[in-house]
Amino acid sequence: MPTPYNHKAIEKKWRTRWKEHPVNVQEDERGKHEKYYCLDMFPYPSGNGLHVGHWRGYVISDVWSRYKLLQGYYIIHPMGWDAFGLPAENYAIKMGVHPAKSTAENVKNIKRQINEIAALYDWDREVNTTDPNFYKWTQWIFVKMFKAGLAYEKEFPINWCPSCKTGLANEEVVNGKCERCGTEVTKKNLRQWMLKITQYAERLLNDLDKLDWSEKVKKMQTDWIGKSYGAEVDFPVDGRKEKITVYTTRPDTLYGATFMVLAPEHALAKELATDETREAVEKYIYDASMKSNVDRLQDKEKTGVFTGSYAINPMNGAKVPIWLSDYVLADYGTGAIMCVPAHDDRDFAFATKFHIPIIQVIAKDGKEIENMTEAYTEASGTMINSGEWNGMESAVLKKEAPIMIEEKGIGRKTVNYKLRDWVFSRQRYWGEPIPIVHCPDCGAVPVPEDQLPLTLPDVDFYEPTGTGESPLAAIDSWVNTICPVCGKPAKRETNTMPQWAGSSWYFLRYVDPHNNEELVSREKADAMLPVDMYIGGVEHAVLHLLYSRFYTKFLSDIGVIDFDEPFIKLFNQGMITGKNGIKMSKSKGNVVSPDDLVRDYGCDSLRMYELFVGPPELDAEWDDRGIDGVYRFLNKLWNLVMDNKEKDIKASKEMLKLRNKMVYDITTRLESFSLNTVISGFMEYNNKFIDLAKKEGGIDKETLSTIAVLLAPFAPHMGEELWEELGHEGSVFHAGWPTYDEEAMKDDEIEVAVQINGKTRAVVTIFAEAGKEEAIAAGKEAIKDKLTGNIVKEIYVPGRIINIVMK
Repeated sequence: MPTPYNHKAIEKKWRTRWKEHPVNVQEDERGKHEKYYCLDMFPYPSGNGLHVGHWRGYVISDVWSRYKLLQGYYIIHPMGWDAFGLPAENYAIKMGVHPAKSTAENVKNIKRQINEIAALYDWDREVNTTDPNFYKWTQWIFVKMFKAGLAYEKEFPINWCPSCKTGLANEEVVNGKCERCGTEVTKKNLRQWMLKITQYAERLLNDLDKLDWSEKVKKMQTDWIGKSYGAEVDFPVDGRKEKITVYTTRPDTLYGATFMVLAPEHALAKELATDETREAVEKYIYDASMKSNVDRLQDKEKTGVFTGSYAINPMNGAKVPIWLSDYVLADYGTGAIMCVPAHDDRDFAFATKFHIPIIQVIAKDGKEIENMTEAYTEASGTMINSGEWNGMESAVLKKEAPIMIEEKGIGRKTVNYKLRDWVFSRQRYWGEPIPIVHCPDCGAVPVPEDQLPLTLPDVDFYEPTGTGESPLAAIDSWVNTICPVCGKPAKRETNTMPQWAGSSWYFLRYVDPHNNEELVSREKADAMLPVDMYIGGVEHAVLHLLYSRFYTKFLSDIGVIDFDEPFIKLFNQGMITGKNGIKMSKSKGNVVSPDDLVRDYGCDSLRMYELFVGPPELDAEWDDRGIDGVYRFLNKLWNLVMDNKEKDIKASKEMLKLRNKMVYDITTRLESFSLNTVISGFMEYNNKFIDLAKKEGGIDKETLSTIAVLLAPFAPHMGEELWEELGHEGSVFHAGWPTYDEEAMKDDEIEVAVQINGKTRAVVTIFAEAGKEEAIAAGKEAIKDKLTGNIVKEIYVPGRIINIVMK
């Protein structure tokens, strides 16, 4: 009787063996192999530890890494910790400990759990964003950006989370709420550090074409960057010297602009108020400041206040009232829009509500609509009520109007982007200190590069103040310093960087993590970068992925690296949810820990079930009962090999065919990332081999060895054990990925439908290589009792159809 499958003993044995003899080629041998860099989005060390949902992405990346290892690559597959920022700090506050202590404990626990996955991680490359030796280079990048004019200070209303007590980037506000804690976001006027990501908008947009990413993610980034073509038009303010510049994508509708709306934050908003309107204007500006941008854009009921002032339409000289409304944002375009109510739904609703004139300037077939009840928003039509533009096609005029406006001297052709500069400072303790010194004489001065890292001071009190000042501002001994330029007393910047700072470049550091002289040596960067495959959740599409692309382009521009896109291929795995598709969370009580499942079923079973639950790019609902089936399959496969390993069986034609078909199917499905069907494929072929073993007295050793190699990326412990049981020396991961012979896969016989006048009447089995005459003869024999008319044509589509045409 064969030895039963004992997952505990097997997995313990191979963990020890791998520790003593790593299966990936070592650093000193990597030059002999082509590199392959497969990377997970590194986790922040949560106090809740890992649940089965976290396993999914790590298993996918490990399967792919081991597959590439078997193809002969030198694998770069590192792991580290995104440990600065709000999540880690909020957890520390909740637990009443210093974030350095809680972060270290959480890292230790999650590292233990990640090791249970048996992933091919190279822990010699481990990085932690809170390590001063790491964030030295995060600060160095900031200093370089500052010197390049990409980092600057600005005071303006920012998104403010009253619970987290910090500012948030637009990308961190979801449906008007803080992405992290779910609190309603308000506005607060604060001094902020900004990164000029907008300078890279065009490159970030155009270079998406270089990437092997899903169209979904590319579209999300394209929409976030939001490129549009139009014109800036100058509207003089009636009775004043100022002009208000508006950005419009529809300059062809200028004659229909009957009012103008400014953002409440616009520089002229208060000045334009008259004595009669001042109180209402100032109240409106204050109320708008308490809303987030998302809320302002989503409010269905449009609100506004008339300033009491007018602008002059530069095309026809008409006076247009100037309103304020919170649906206009200060940081998009110019913070002012011209409103054409006849051709915009939002403007039509606003004009109707506040009784503002509506003038139609585009009409179908040139016919004006009497008593409009809704905006005419068709993409094209004939211009009317538009002076010298009357009779022109609006689609043509839309392209020509910006040039005409420039010639008239009232505006200019413009390209605009929705992308805004990145709010880069946080009013919290647990983050990288921003390496800037504020000097009364020299202004903002960067900390000299040879004095980096500027380390966080060790403090007892680190909770956010809620005043807009970082807790660091209260530490006089740290704040007070001298100016690096003039040597006079100065003060350190007290805001810290956002949690995205370290994660925007960490993937570069993995290939040279112990270098104290450079962010990454050019030699190692050229040899091992960029990342070939990046795996993580789609929720990072416009945050981390966009920021990483920005950082990579900047570092390429200053010569640190010679490529400008960080991730060649991207795969976004779906989420593992609890019952009814609800996201797993401790608060909902639906978290499934992997620890008990590993104990009861083994790591290999859990790895394979993580892949079996559904297509890896889609969300899947977790059901513990499903792992039983995978565990039974592994037991059956184990028994297949153990029952046949000592038998002296020569491969039959049928065995060769089945072996080659299996290699083809598993490889094809794996290459297309159809990982759930890889697992079902293993189950199907295992059953076929069991049946074949009964029929032919066993399975040959080469076929059994092929099964072990194919299985190894998915169930590495069992793959290694079966390989050894079959008498092979060394690791299964040095065996090479099996190849298939297309000739050996071909069937000797095939089934072909036999039709009469296009309708199937029978199915016949013929030799796969049968010619037309042989096939037709077999088909006619199968339907001879139905051949009652005159045969006028005989058709054979090889391997598919025999059709007899009768009259």
